[in-house]
Amino acid sequence: MNKFWYKILKFLLKPVYKIYYNPKIYCKENLKVEGPIIIAGNHIHLMDQCNVIISTKRIINYMAKKEYFDSKKTRWFFKLVGCIPVDRNKKDPNAKNSAIEILKNGGAIGIFPEGTRNKTEEKLLPFKYGAVSMARETNATIIPVATAGTYKFRSKNLKIKIGVPFKVEKMSLEIANKKLYNEISKMIDELKS
Repeated sequence: MNKFWYKILKFLLKPVYKIYYNPKIYCKENLKVEGPIIIAGNHIHLMDQCNVIISTKRIINYMAKKEYFDSKKTRWFFKLVGCIPVDRNKKDPNAKNSAIEILKNGGAIGIFPEGTRNKTEEKLLPFKYGAVSMARETNATIIPVATAGTYKFRSKNLKIKIGVPFKVEKMSLEIANKKLYNEISKMIDELKS
């Protein structure tokens, strides 16, 4: 990953994104966590990660489906901004190892525990265990993020809330995953009310 290009692209695209989608982002101060962090949120649109990226000075390496790296049209961009390709058809140790390496060096990982965009009527899809598993392995702090509303020009209802950070520590993976799920679910309800 080239930090220079990440920062240049963010500088150029941030105002365009904010003007076009008009996102309302709440509790950005919860992103001010030192050391390794895992930002985990629900996934309703391709642009979900942009809301977090424009809310912090930290560089965030998002995990993205490997199909984005298969096409010449998108590969250059996803590589340039430090995304980690993930094969969603099987357990992908390469993706997990890349993410863990970044976390062990005090970096930030972005992940969507649903594993794919939620195109159903359900509030959330079942969560996979990658976020809580990596957090426990690296002692990273998890920061839950909720997104609600629609992505359209000058949106009136696109809202994002950054949740209260927490550590997995001695929690079982099941309890930690349930906590993450419940936190995001609760914030979605708050954003929609």
